[in-house]
Amino acid sequence: MNPPAYIGRFAPTPSGYLHFGSLVAALASYLDARAVGGRWLLRIEDLDPPREVPGAQAAILTTLESYGFEWDGPVMRQSERHAAYAEVLQRWLSQGLAYACTCSRKQLEPYQGIYPGLCRNAGHPWTDAAIRLRVPELTYQFTDRVQGPFAQHLGREVGDFVIRRRDGLYAYQLAVVIDDAAQGINAIVRGADLLDSTPRQLYLQELLGVPAPSYLHVPLITQPDGHKLGKSYRAPPLPIAHARPLLLRALRTLGQAAPAELLELSPNAILQWAAQHWQPEQIPHALSLPEAQLL
Repeated sequence: MNPPAYIGRFAPTPSGYLHFGSLVAALASYLDARAVGGRWLLRIEDLDPPREVPGAQAAILTTLESYGFEWDGPVMRQSERHAAYAEVLQRWLSQGLAYACTCSRKQLEPYQGIYPGLCRNAGHPWTDAAIRLRVPELTYQFTDRVQGPFAQHLGREVGDFVIRRRDGLYAYQLAVVIDDAAQGINAIVRGADLLDSTPRQLYLQELLGVPAPSYLHVPLITQPDGHKLGKSYRAPPLPIAHARPLLLRALRTLGQAAPAELLELSPNAILQWAAQHWQPEQIPHALSLPEAQLL
């Protein structure tokens, strides 16, 4: 049997504008799909309206287009997917796989992020409460295409995790797995800050009865002071006028041998060349840029 066609995606959050770290992640996911003639989908992960920056969604689309990216099909928005999340949530609640949790942050501080199961058998009403998913006392593992083998024992290292917040907003872990399954995503390329989320998502995929995709976690870009380059820390928005040099810099950051002559091409032509010469095995395990190279 022929393997299924490659379907990848880029899923930015509109809590800010795209920055150089976003470009590196988008570029890696785009090239990995296009290099094998695969599809590349775009999803806006707008699950958290209070954190959304006005105008960020439109700016993200404009920036991607200006940098030569072309996505397949319509843009999916998680804000339009609440019915799908609610259906799964209700099913798992009725099956006893999920339960209501009324623990406060103060109560959980001593446990250092690992939920101790305080509400697991309390039988709280489902309203005015967070909803947690029961996790098995099992280790989930996978082999990342860049980071190598990764394993996590869900019970000891995570504990039952939130799939709907107390304020009614759905959690990233639930939404991303449901949406990847709905879009047929079978190859995920994203930042390494999500590496330790993957075992939880493998468990969610198991519950949903969908196959696990392949994973490639691009190393995070860190600065000399150790901080991750991101929206909340000294990461300026991508300037439209600098698309060509920043595409070259992003390619070289990903370990790709991008010649200076590419600067004479359009952004779209740069991406076409890069897809033809894509070598994911050259992606380094760690990335560091001095402050002078952030733009």
